[in-house]
Amino acid sequence: MKKFVNFRFIVTLVLAVFANVVTYAQDNVIDEVVWVVGDEAILKSDVEEARMDALYNGRRFEGDPYCVIPEEIAVQKLFLHQAKLDSIEVSEAEIIQRVDMMTNMYIQQIGSKEKMEEYFNKTATQIRETLRENARDGLTVQKMQQKLVGDIKVTPAEVRRYFKDLPQDSIPYIPTQVEVQIITLQPKIPIAEIEDVKRRLRDYTDRVTKGEIDFSTLARLYSEDKASAIKGGELDFMGRGMLDPAYANVAFSLQDPKKVSKIVESEFGYHIIQLIEKRGDRVNTRHILLRPRVSEKELTEACARLDSIGDDIRQNKFTFDEAASVISQDKDTRNNHGLMVNTNERTGITTSKFQMQDLPQDVAKVVDKMNVGEISRAFTMINEKDGKEVCAIVKLKAKINGHKATIAEDYQDLKEIVMDKRREEMLQKWILNKQKHTYVRIDPNWQKCDFKYPGWVKND
Repeated sequence: MKKFVNFRFIVTLVLAVFANVVTYAQDNVIDEVVWVVGDEAILKSDVEEARMDALYNGRRFEGDPYCVIPEEIAVQKLFLHQAKLDSIEVSEAEIIQRVDMMTNMYIQQIGSKEKMEEYFNKTATQIRETLRENARDGLTVQKMQQKLVGDIKVTPAEVRRYFKDLPQDSIPYIPTQVEVQIITLQPKIPIAEIEDVKRRLRDYTDRVTKGEIDFSTLARLYSEDKASAIKGGELDFMGRGMLDPAYANVAFSLQDPKKVSKIVESEFGYHIIQLIEKRGDRVNTRHILLRPRVSEKELTEACARLDSIGDDIRQNKFTFDEAASVISQDKDTRNNHGLMVNTNERTGITTSKFQMQDLPQDVAKVVDKMNVGEISRAFTMINEKDGKEVCAIVKLKAKINGHKATIAEDYQDLKEIVMDKRREEMLQKWILNKQKHTYVRIDPNWQKCDFKYPGWVKND
């Protein structure tokens, strides 16, 4: 019997460079170029880092990892090259969101920021910088794949035929799924804290204006966007749509690289910005980001308020749906009666059903102990989008126990399996075609492999 999984594109890379995980120090590796794809080199250290990451994540390879890994990196480079030709871009907000999510995940898994730094033998800033570059590549490949397979459709008849032709021992197993409603409250940030942040930013502006210190130096010292801080706050060239709207409005209005912008409030916090260069409809800026701190007192008060709201719901003074629509500050669920939405990042398909591992970790730990219809006590969680700590209560709306798939109950899941097969086939064809028209050179010592995609080694 096959266990049903939430299918992803099979050809999508699962390496560190794609999955946004941290690279490892390889001081003992003598570096060398082992592959060249187009004008991009694949280093021995790249392969070794990905192999180490696979060990950390418990990945098992079907075949020699020194064959599998460089081929997967090469496939990624094919997608990245095509994305560049097609002007596929990833927004800065998407990158920051992914970096925050991955950093928080590592801290939760390992236990603390300090333990994370010790485990990877890197500072948190270095880890975030690696994550930033990996996030950009991963999200770009993801968008490129979406573009290539976005028009694929299957009919109900095709889904029924697929299910009818399945042997009994191959019918997918659907793991337990849940539907969860959520209400969140963002603790009130004291005005004094906001004013202190603005005062510090004004002080930085004054110091730069007076010529006391470079903007980039201040960014390295004080910016809370750690991924850009290591580069003196520089974000690289971005289109307007790649930036937070408030940030973009100011960034694109700047004319003098010597001047510092007014204070800008975005969903990530408060910024000051300096222009580096404009090129047509793209701008390169550096910034300093500061986030107002939430006090324990405010956090406790927000959670107490949610507990009171939860008690009122239990006493039938109003429903969870009503409370979510009026009170919740979670903009993604507020207009949906608090119902959390599970979005497949690669396909864009949404559903209200979650496998437990697909829920935010803080939510999953609470839901795991709940009965259907039960409302939790208030708990704190990290908002994956902006990295801010919020208070939340959840209601377990529904629970569907694990079972063998049926066409009546699990049509959407079965449809997604068929769709994934079609996507995989299309992407495989694209890779084989792209491979034919791309310069590839592999070190002779790395050619003796049974590659997934034949044609890497070209006999001239």
